[in-house]
Amino acid sequence: MKKCIAKTPPILALLCSFLLGLSAVAQVAGEAALPTPQSQPAPAPPHGGSATAGVFAPVKDSELRPITAGGFVKDGPVIFQDVAKQAGLTSWHHTMGTLEKTYILETTGSGVALLDYDNDGWLDIYLVNGSTYEAMKGTAEAPHAALFHNNHDGTFTDVTAKAGVTNDRWGYGVAIGDYDNDGWPDIYVSNFGKNRLYHNNHDGTFTDVAEKAGVTLGNWSTGATFGDYDGDGRLDLFVPGYVHYDLNHPPDPGTAAVGLVYCQFRGVNTLCGPRGLPGEADHLFHNNGDGTFTDVSEKAGVSDKAHYYGFTATFVDIDNDGKPDLVVTNDSCPNYLYMNKGDGTFEDVSYYSGFALNQQARDQAGMGLAIGDYLNNGLVDLYTGTFSDDYKPLFRNGGDQGFTEISPEMGIAELTYPFLTWATEFIDYDNDGWKDIFLVNGHVYPQVDKNDWGTSYAQRPLLFHNVDKGKKFEVVPAVIGTGLAEVIPGRGAAFGDLFNDGKTDVVINSMDHVPSLMRDVSPDHHHWIGLKLIGGPKSPRDAVGAVAYLTAGGIKQRADVLSGGSYESSNDQRPHFGIGDATSVDALEIHWPSGAVEHVTLPSVDRFFTIQEGKGIVPGTLDEPAKSKTSGPQGRQTSR
Repeated sequence: MKKCIAKTPPILALLCSFLLGLSAVAQVAGEAALPTPQSQPAPAPPHGGSATAGVFAPVKDSELRPITAGGFVKDGPVIFQDVAKQAGLTSWHHTMGTLEKTYILETTGSGVALLDYDNDGWLDIYLVNGSTYEAMKGTAEAPHAALFHNNHDGTFTDVTAKAGVTNDRWGYGVAIGDYDNDGWPDIYVSNFGKNRLYHNNHDGTFTDVAEKAGVTLGNWSTGATFGDYDGDGRLDLFVPGYVHYDLNHPPDPGTAAVGLVYCQFRGVNTLCGPRGLPGEADHLFHNNGDGTFTDVSEKAGVSDKAHYYGFTATFVDIDNDGKPDLVVTNDSCPNYLYMNKGDGTFEDVSYYSGFALNQQARDQAGMGLAIGDYLNNGLVDLYTGTFSDDYKPLFRNGGDQGFTEISPEMGIAELTYPFLTWATEFIDYDNDGWKDIFLVNGHVYPQVDKNDWGTSYAQRPLLFHNVDKGKKFEVVPAVIGTGLAEVIPGRGAAFGDLFNDGKTDVVINSMDHVPSLMRDVSPDHHHWIGLKLIGGPKSPRDAVGAVAYLTAGGIKQRADVLSGGSYESSNDQRPHFGIGDATSVDALEIHWPSGAVEHVTLPSVDRFFTIQEGKGIVPGTLDEPAKSKTSGPQGRQTSR
């Protein structure tokens, strides 16, 4: 990719900027049929607070329901079942402002994190909560976040108060990372107001050390990410900013705070923004190794001087040079891609790389971010959630050729237009060795339920199945009574193996609603491998930034250990591989953040293995000590 960037003429950046100005469109007069790549509406002046592709005819099912809340089938494969009630999660309820959603502060929802906070080998759940205006004024109790302990039997226990992680602020995002390398995961919560850094005390409790660490900030922060950008073995922290919001001077339509043009959707009055409102800067905090961080945003070149509306960020190695790059989705603005130069700074290649805009050179309302190698070619691809009246873009990584946005060509553009997508992720739900795409949906405007637009406030999830080795995706039908037919105002979601059964489950945090736990109950009998990675002295202890390559059944797959992503959330950090009908693993190669490359032979399948940098397979909570068949202690071969 860097070769391509070096060869790209500067005039391209100017051309992209010009096209961006033309494409800041959101509305087009009149209605058209469901769009195709050839029937995209012509750009028009900005009209509305969020980027869309235009105005399109309602899409309804056979019972005249909006397709976002209908289109169900009676029979078909049962992939997910919502077991939140049985698991004990529905005792908790998300709250964010008023149900009328008068202001944008009340609409964007909150994230979820999956973490093993007590190191017992089972994933626990942390759900971020919002707040109310009364709580902000101190006249009412603040809604609490929730930490649910995994009881190993399919149920969870709320331990929030005991753990000391209630937050009690207007919460949005969450990222997990062991910032002090003590072997215990810590929690960073992004808020409107001061953020929190919960340090794990190793005894089931946490202490908020954000003030001492210097990472509180103070206005509106969103989907943060931990990553070791400078290779010193310590996790640094990137925090995107959304809108600069003033509670005492809210953006009422027609006031000095915002123009009327940014307070409508399809000609109907709605809340205002984000367009027309001031953006909030992004921040990169360098880990000093003594419990404190230093803001190096300007020096590193990632401060977001344009003040775009940042939503979700993730450190990940895009070009396979061993250095974590930085991906940021921006709402109704071009996305950011920063390439790590290896000297403590980043190069903004957003336009050159092809990730800033979609294939019509148009910015979209980037919300969630999926990262994964859906082609099994060793390169991570990107998929982002966007607004309704727009499709959701899939960016294929071409290596030195940069990214190509290919949703229309893959047949997954048209169906997504009525949906408003937040969280999204590449998951292999059937363990066939090929990554699929899961989308969590829900609208921001309650007014959509009062208008015949073919969309709805609460929406069902979408699942695209990877078929023919990544050549296309097909939608999985929403069978009545299953998780895919559940109509909810979805927002943040975290993906991971909550039951340690080799399946990828989904926890969804919905607006003003109880959470959903979509358990993967797909009927396949494919085999799988799960890894728990532990970094050595020169890598982050939790191995964030590590990349594992596993070969089985003639397929070589890639899995990255990441912090942040989805939508303002943090997924299971244990690499997972579905290996289809293969009954053995041919090779496992781990690229550690330190630069070391380790080859380990796995003696069996359908289980977790704990692998420590420089030591190979070691005893772990969910695996028995295993001896590998390759040379060296525990089957270890190390190179640089």
